[in-house]
Amino acid sequence: MIELSINGKQQQFTGPLTVTQLVYQLALVGKRVAIERNGEIVPRSQFDQTPLCHGDQLEIVVAVGGG
Repeated sequence: MIELSINGKQQQFTGPLTVTQLVYQLALVGKRVAIERNGEIVPRSQFDQTPLCHGDQLEIVVAVGGG
């Protein structure tokens, strides 16, 4: 079990977990998201190769369209 801080809220997940797997678990697939892990932006091209660790702090921003 790993605990992550996502947008300031603690959440628990079964591990191991990559950023891509987290996106699936949070139902963000197909959405335009920006993810920061421990103060560093994670490029979308690195989602599959970026493992998440117990205690990581994430900020997730979902882009919304409008006008």
